[in-house]
Formats: sequence, C-alpha cells, structure tokens
Amino acid sequence: MKLTVVGCSGSFPSADSACSSYLVEADGFRLLLDMGNGALGELQRHIGLYDLDAIFLSHLHADHCIDMCAYFVARYYRHEGGRCAPIPVYGPEGTEQRLTTAYADTPSASSMSEVFDFHTVKPGAFDIGPFAVRTEKVCHPVEAYAVRVEHGGRSLTYSGDTGPCAALDELATGTDLFLCEAAFTHGKENIPDLHLNGREAGESARRAGAGRLVLTHIPPWTDPAVNLADARAVFEGPTELAAPGASYQL
Repeated sequence: MKLTVVGCSGSFPSADSACSSYLVEADGFRLLLDMGNGALGELQRHIGLYDLDAIFLSHLHADHCIDMCAYFVARYYRHEGGRCAPIPVYGPEGTEQRLTTAYADTPSASSMSEVFDFHTVKPGAFDIGPFAVRTEKVCHPVEAYAVRVEHGGRSLTYSGDTGPCAALDELATGTDLFLCEAAFTHGKENIPDLHLNGREAGESARRAGAGRLVLTHIPPWTDPAVNLADARAVFEGPTELAAPGASYQL
C-alpha cells in the first residue's frame, strides 16, 4: 500500500500546498481521500486525470471537497473518448446535492450522478476495491468521518477534520501510519469539537499506539514547527509533517 500526499494545507491553499487530498494505491487500484482546493491540479503530478478508481470525502467543507466540481467538468465534458463512466464517490449524506449546489449550473439536477456513483458513508466497515475500510463519525461542526484503510496486513488511518474524540483513538488503534490533522496551536485556540492541535494529535497517536504520526491540515497561519514539537513532546514514535509529494510505503 502506498500513500502520497497530494495536498495538506488546512482551510485554504498555502503558497506551497493545495488543500487536503491523499492518494492511496494498492494492486493497481487508486483511491483518493478528499479533493480540496487546488488538489485536482496537483493530483495530475502523480497520476493521469482519469486514472482514479474511487474517491472518499471525509466531509463537505470546501477545503476537502470543492475540486470535485472541477473534476466533474473533466469527466462530464471530456471530448476524447466521450463522457467518463461513473466513478464511485463515498461521502456523507447530501454529497451529491452539496456538489451540485457548489457548481451551481449543472446541465440538470442529476448531472453529477452521470459521472459520479454516490455512496452514503455511515459508521461501519466496507470494501473499496482491494481495501478494507472502516469509518467512524468524529467531532466537527458538520457530519465528518475519519477513515481507516487496510490492505495486506498494513493500515493507515486518516482523521479528516475533528476535535479530540474517543472514536478517533479507537479507529487508529495499532495503525501503522496515522495521518492526523493538527490545525490549532496548543495554548492559543480552544474551540471545542472543531480541530486538534499538535499536542492533541500526539496524545491521540499515543493512546492509539500508532506506529507513525504524520501531521496534516495545518493552515497557513499556524506555525508547523510548533505543532511538530508539541506532538513529539507527548508521542515517542516517529512524527513528521505532511508535505506535498511525500509518499509512504506501508
């Protein structure tokens, strides 16, 4: 299983990174976790525009899903080879309506579903291609999910956006790689059920017994070095910052 960071900036793109998007590959199958602002352009540095096999959207905030509107254009209006067959898209309830509203001028109310095969995510376990997937609802102002992806006896867990919650710790238990958001700064922001800071991400990784912690979703106004130091102060395992283009073999 291979994980590639397509984009990792939180809230809006930075000068160096698109927003949240992570490519997971195994057995020739390509699964994208989130497609935030700027992700579609960056994705094409790693795979062809039509090489995705499935998409998982953790929640429907724009910095995690808005480039789906651009991807709709690429799939719906493709001239060479005709319109693309529907690709599976897993997201919270209302994903199709959210994307249709964001695009605002689709040819019909059902045009999104002509190129995206929408599946509603709830807490539970299911398969996406060769991957065994488990999802848990986490603490965020909108319906949001963390996801654990397993293949060949290895696992990665992606927090999506969340405040501290037991469901995230449980989902990440024993995971080989914990891709965890750390948007806030310890001692600065204190907004319940919104985001984690670096220390809280480290504490979650420690409680879960994760093998490796990769901090992501750090917005441009947050100092990543502070969050990295805060995470390392409470988690003894390997800890680093996500970076565009970074890849991990699991």
